[in-house]
Amino acid sequence: MLATETPSGPEHDRQMPIIEHLVELRRRLIYSFVGFLICFGIAFWKSDLVFNFLADPLAHALGEGRRMIYTDLTEAFFTRVKLASWTAAFLAFPVIATQAWMFIAPGLYKNERSAFWPFLVATPVLFFMGAALLYYFIIPMAWEFFLSFQQLAPEGGIGLPIQFEGKVNEYLSLIMSLIFAFGIAFELPVLLTLLAKVGIVSSAGLASKRRYAVVVAFVVAAVVTPPDIISQVGLAIPLILLYEISIWSAKLIERNRAKAEAKRDADLGINDDEPRLTI
Repeated sequence: MLATETPSGPEHDRQMPIIEHLVELRRRLIYSFVGFLICFGIAFWKSDLVFNFLADPLAHALGEGRRMIYTDLTEAFFTRVKLASWTAAFLAFPVIATQAWMFIAPGLYKNERSAFWPFLVATPVLFFMGAALLYYFIIPMAWEFFLSFQQLAPEGGIGLPIQFEGKVNEYLSLIMSLIFAFGIAFELPVLLTLLAKVGIVSSAGLASKRRYAVVVAFVVAAVVTPPDIISQVGLAIPLILLYEISIWSAKLIERNRAKAEAKRDADLGINDDEPRLTI
């Protein structure tokens, strides 16, 4: 009888019972939760710094002498809690990712672990690239566009001025959701590369769907950005470029896979020109 491969790595020669798996999962979840709580405490303590950072583009667009308000007695407190939770998720990501890696790594072979590492590193990098694009490029132009609809009081006429008085909860909800949307959108190369690695998509298939990808990019940009053309184009063009990078990454994976298969066939003494015996 042939021995079957165990799902664990080569340095582990026994299968871990299900109870040990659950105990290990519980340990990793506890470590992740403790890391999140510590980051939450730090983020709540310094939530004013995070708020000032997120409100800085609006402060520059409004100029001096303007303010933000809250109309519910508990709104400011719960806004700080929401902001601290959002910040803690960013700060605790290395801890959570490390714990997830320590849970799944023993079940992977060495080549599988080396293949997984680039995706683990690229995920936060691409997310922060999307967030930086939004914060430093899209938001300043979008805020200027929306604030241009303010109206001054008419001189000597009848009418009322229209002036922006932002609620702190609504503003932070908007900017946090936009940062999350841009960050997730920039994970497109990671997703498509993983799909290419497992053989679900191919570079030729992605290239043939390029025109549809352009349409989808503009649709996604129209949904997740404020309704102005600058923000939509500012997200759609990077998404199209990331799609092209995904095609190149899929080609690289296919080329490496072909080389590995050719090397394996050479080691086994298989000649593709000779007919193979099949049963």
